[in-house]
Amino acid sequence: MIFHSIRMKAKAGVTQEQIEQALDSMRNQGRVISAVKSFVVGRDYGGDFDWGGVFVLEDLDGYWEYLTHPAHARTDQLGMPLVEKYDSYDITDDDDPQMGTKIADLHRRRYEGDPELAALVGMLP
Repeated sequence: MIFHSIRMKAKAGVTQEQIEQALDSMRNQGRVISAVKSFVVGRDYGGDFDWGGVFVLEDLDGYWEYLTHPAHARTDQLGMPLVEKYDSYDITDDDDPQMGTKIADLHRRRYEGDPELAALVGMLP
């Protein structure tokens, strides 16, 4: 299993309505992407972040489905412009010593295939 975690801090001036729209989009991706086995989206109380989410994925094929799904792209488009601080990481129980490299490769492939997304990510602090 792969637990994909996201933590965010909103920029000053971002409205509650904008935040709710982005969080609703994150929740929607958890509901509509079939590769997501479970998820949680809500307040982050563990540090200098405001909001976060965890999406549980069974394997790398499911991770790729999650990354490339239109619902995920919508969340990126809504949420990334609102972010002052962002952190994303993965926790897995898979013993493959190359798992980190394989996950990074999925992200790289996604950015290479979507220049608009790569530009959004490039603007993150």
